[in-house]
Amino acid sequence: MLNIRRLELLLDVVELGSITAAADKHVYSPSGVSQQLRRLEAEIGQPLLQRQTRGMVPTDAGHVLAAHTRRILRQMAAAEADLAEIAGLHRGSLTMGTFPTLGGSFLPLVISRFKKEYPAIELHVRSSRFEDLVEMLENGQVGMSLLWDYEWNRINPGDFALTTVFEDATALIVGKDHRLARRKQVDMADLATEEWIVRGEAHPVVEVLQRSARAAGFTPRIAFQANDYQEAQAMVSVGLGIALAPRTAVVNKHPGVSIVSLGSSAPSRRVLLAHRHDRVRAAAEMAFQATLLEVAKDTTADFR
Repeated sequence: MLNIRRLELLLDVVELGSITAAADKHVYSPSGVSQQLRRLEAEIGQPLLQRQTRGMVPTDAGHVLAAHTRRILRQMAAAEADLAEIAGLHRGSLTMGTFPTLGGSFLPLVISRFKKEYPAIELHVRSSRFEDLVEMLENGQVGMSLLWDYEWNRINPGDFALTTVFEDATALIVGKDHRLARRKQVDMADLATEEWIVRGEAHPVVEVLQRSARAAGFTPRIAFQANDYQEAQAMVSVGLGIALAPRTAVVNKHPGVSIVSLGSSAPSRRVLLAHRHDRVRAAAEMAFQATLLEVAKDTTADFR
């Protein structure tokens, strides 16, 4: 492959008319420029310059190579400008993953602030279940993703680089007319006689309920299963039972329910930002992470 620095020297000799002028431009010695051009001619296998009374002039091969060099240098300058724009966040894109409860509560706040600060960055968000998000991280479909874990199923830090965003507390959902609706905080032990509305059997909040109830000394009585947290709130609002949910899942609260703190009697989950250890991170990703952590700092009290 031809050396770009030697090609640039050739072009300067052709355009400036002498080796001395090219040497002055690059702060080289004339002998140093001559040496580099002889090496270029050796690589090409034919002469590129010839001396005449009016200075150095290109041979036919020199004319052809100089013309190509002009185009190459223009393309390299364009590439450097494009990279500078990306580094300066004047353009670029990123794709990130999230899970539905954050996609409907915390994340829109982050996106709103990020778009105000970096309007030229194209942002794509993929919302899915935990297992799908992990797969998308592993195969590069998303550069980073919001994930969650509880104390009994911690994500292995060897799998991904993890940054804790905030702790998402577990809250109690009761109907507006429930005996505990006016309480600011209750303990799981106060709920032993209640009937419960839960998500599908495989949903993590079911294990949260089972562990919390067991620690409080009772076995929860399940009344109904709900497909999502909105459905669970609707069931609670008409007195079919009570429910647990992460705080982020009840930001958009049903008008017929009250949200009550459980303090430390129910475990919280960690909300995490994850990316692959081997990923070379673009400036846009770093800027988004910084914005996300700033918004988390401003709003974390809402999820306790």
